[in-house]
Amino acid sequence: MTPTITHINDLVAHCRKGEQRAQMEIYDRYYKAMYNTAYRITGHSAEAEDIMQESFLKAFTRIDSLNEDATFGAWLKRIVINQSITALNRSKKLAEVSYNDELKNEEDSGGLVVDANTNDKVKLVLNALKNLKENYRICLTLYLIEGYDHEEISEIMKISYGNCRTMISRAKESLRKKLQQHES
Repeated sequence: MTPTITHINDLVAHCRKGEQRAQMEIYDRYYKAMYNTAYRITGHSAEAEDIMQESFLKAFTRIDSLNEDATFGAWLKRIVINQSITALNRSKKLAEVSYNDELKNEEDSGGLVVDANTNDKVKLVLNALKNLKENYRICLTLYLIEGYDHEEISEIMKISYGNCRTMISRAKESLRKKLQQHES
């Protein structure tokens, strides 16, 4: 019987050796958070699942490029965000007709699993966030939910720092208005 590998740095070291058990352990630890990140950006569960799977494959095949100073979770999240934005841009270029994911996943709200304990206000905010313009939704998701700063968001979205600050400010105001409309 093999001892359980628990520390993430140990898991990464084992992944570098190609051990599938370590890869499964990492997958089990991160798949929900990575799915939620992809879903919040793309807005489609099937697309988010594909992005999550592709991101793990990319991470495991390029694990040797992981800098020792970086944490695995942040590195993986960056891959997921980049893959999500690429998929979003690709779908825009192809002018794909999107299907209504809400019918398939009525219990899904913004990529977060909604249960009996989820506050109604949280549901309301997530729903309002989903209804924002796409670039507003992505900026706010990266800023408020994922915790990126203005500089990182401007780099991810390939916009200027000033444009990023303005977009986040406008997105917050738009979200505020949507929430006020719902209250009245």
